[in-house]
Amino acid sequence: MDQFTLNLIVVGITFAIYIGIAVWARAGSTSEFYAAGQGVHPVLNGMATGADWMSAASFISMAGIIAMAGAGGYEQSAFLMGWTGGYVLLALLLAPYLRKFGKFTVPEFIGDRFYSGGARLLAVICLIVISVTYVIGQMRGVGVTFGRFLEVSTDTGLYIGAAIVFAYAVFGGMKGITYTQVAQYVVLIIAYTIPAIFISMQLTGNFFPQLGLIGSYAPGGGDVAFLAKLDQVVTELGFRAYTSDSMNMFNMFLFTMSLMIGTAGLPHVIIRFFTVPKVADARSSAGWALVFIALLYTVAPAVGSMARLNLTTTMWPNAVAGNALDGDAISRAEIDSNPNLNWVRTWETTGLLAMEDKNGDGLIQYYNDKSEAMNAIAAERGWAGNELTKVDNDMMVLANPEIAQLPGWVIALVAAGALAAALSTAAGLLLAISSAISHDLIKGSINPNISEKGEMLAARISMAFAIVVATYLGLNPPGFAAQTVALAFGLAAATIFPVLMMGIFSKRINKEGAIAGMLVGLVFTAVYIFIYKGWFFIPGTNNLEDIPANYMFGISPLSIGTVGAVLNFATAYIVSGATKEPPVEVQDLVESIRIPKGAGAATHH
Repeated sequence: MDQFTLNLIVVGITFAIYIGIAVWARAGSTSEFYAAGQGVHPVLNGMATGADWMSAASFISMAGIIAMAGAGGYEQSAFLMGWTGGYVLLALLLAPYLRKFGKFTVPEFIGDRFYSGGARLLAVICLIVISVTYVIGQMRGVGVTFGRFLEVSTDTGLYIGAAIVFAYAVFGGMKGITYTQVAQYVVLIIAYTIPAIFISMQLTGNFFPQLGLIGSYAPGGGDVAFLAKLDQVVTELGFRAYTSDSMNMFNMFLFTMSLMIGTAGLPHVIIRFFTVPKVADARSSAGWALVFIALLYTVAPAVGSMARLNLTTTMWPNAVAGNALDGDAISRAEIDSNPNLNWVRTWETTGLLAMEDKNGDGLIQYYNDKSEAMNAIAAERGWAGNELTKVDNDMMVLANPEIAQLPGWVIALVAAGALAAALSTAAGLLLAISSAISHDLIKGSINPNISEKGEMLAARISMAFAIVVATYLGLNPPGFAAQTVALAFGLAAATIFPVLMMGIFSKRINKEGAIAGMLVGLVFTAVYIFIYKGWFFIPGTNNLEDIPANYMFGISPLSIGTVGAVLNFATAYIVSGATKEPPVEVQDLVESIRIPKGAGAATHH
C-alpha cells in the first residue's frame, strides 16, 4: 500500500471517530453547549485540557525550535517552563475560584465581579482578539499538514479541516468538543511518542527518548554521549555547539513570565475548568492536565535534538564519521535518484525546505557561512555559501519519521497526530469566541431576555460564523499571523490574567480600575508588539524592525506581555484608590468566592 493511501486511511479513521463522538455527545442545552453540563470527570477534563492546550505549536513547532536553536535558543526553555508554570498558576490561583463562581464564560465573571457591562464588553473584545489571533495559526497548521500528507493544496486542506471542526463543534458545543478532545489527545500523544521511541532506539538504543537524550550514541558503539556527538557534528560545520548556552537572562525571565501568565489568562483554557462537577475537581483536573501535557513536553527535547542529528547526518553522511568537511556534501543527482531521499523532494515542493547549488558543482554544501573560519575554508574550496537555504522549524517533527525511514503507518500516524493537535485547539478557541458572542454579547448586552432555545441557536450561528472568519484568515493570513505566540500570549498576559487575579483576590478593585487596567494593558502590549515587529510604520524613522538593538530597554516583543501585566495591575490599583469602593454586596461576593464553605453551591445563571 502506498504512503498516500495509508495516510488517507489513518486520518480518515480518526476523523470518523471525532464526528461519531460529537453526534453521541450532542449538546441539548446552553449548559451543555457552554460547559458540557458541568459533568466532566476531572481525569477526562485533564486529558481534554491537554489536547485543547497542545496545539500545532506544541506538536510541530516546539521541537522544531529545539532542533534548530539547541540550548542556545532561550525560547525552548521558556516554552517548557512558561507553559507548564501557567498550569500551576491556573490550578492554584484561578481554576477553583472561577468554578466556584459558577458562570459559563470569562467575560461573564468579569462583568459580574466588576458590576459593569462595559467591563464585560471590554473582556469580550480582548477575548476575541486573543482567540482569533491564535486560531489563525491553528487553521494554517491544518492546511499545511493536509497539504503535505494528503497531497492537496494548503487551501484545500484548510477547507477540509474547517468542515471537520464545523461537524463536531457547531452541534456538539463544549460537550461534543470535550469528548472529541479526549480522543484527539490519545491520537496526538501516540503519534508523538511512537516515532520518538523508534528514533531513540535507532540512535541511542534506549526505549525511552527522555533517557536516550542523555544516553550514548548507539551507531558509534556506545562510547560517545548522544549530545556530545550532536555537538561534534554541528561544530564541525561551523555552527555553535548544540548544548551551548547564549541566553539573555533578562529577556528569558520576562518571556517565561509572559508565557506563564498568558497561559493562565487564555480564555479557551480557562473555560475548560467550568466543565467539572465540583470546585475541588477544577484543581484536580488542572493537575491531571499537567501530567498529560508532560508526557509530550518531556519528549520534545529528544525529538528536536534527534531530528537535527538525523537531518544533518542523512544529507551529509561524512558528518557521522566525524569528517563532515571531507567529501563535504551530498550530490543533487543522488537526492533526485535515491528512493531513501524522496522526502527531500516532497518537502521542497511544500516550500518548507529549499536548496540551491550556488557554485554549480553538483553538490549541496552545508556549513555556517557566517563563521570567519568556515568562510576561509569555503574560499579555499570554491564554495559560494551555505546551499541549504531554508529549513523551516515546522517541518522537523513531520519530516523526522521519513528521514529516519520509519514504517509507513508511523508516518501516517504523525499526520493524524498533527491534525488532532491543531483541530483540538482550534475547536476550543472557536467555542470561546462563539460563547463570547452569544452568551456575553447577545444575551449579556443586546437581548438579556432571549430564550434558552434562542440562545442555543445564537451560539451555533456564532460558532459557524467564527469558523468562517477563521478559515478566511487562515487562507489570507495577516502579517502578524506567524507571531501568534507574541500577540496571543502577550495580550492574554496583559489583559485577562491581571483582571481575574484582582477580581478574585482584591475586594478594593472597582469597575473603573478594572476597565482602566485592561485598556492600558491591551493598548500598550498591542502597540509595542506591532511597532517592534515592523507592522506599524513610524514616521521619521527607518521603522523599528524586529532587531534586538531597537527594543525598548532590550525587551523583546515576545516578552512584553509581562510589562503589560504590571502596567495593568498598577493602573487598576491607582485608579481604584482614587475612586469609590465597590458596593458592599460585591465585596461580600469576592469574600464568598475564596471561602471554602458552600463550595460547589454557586449558581449556574
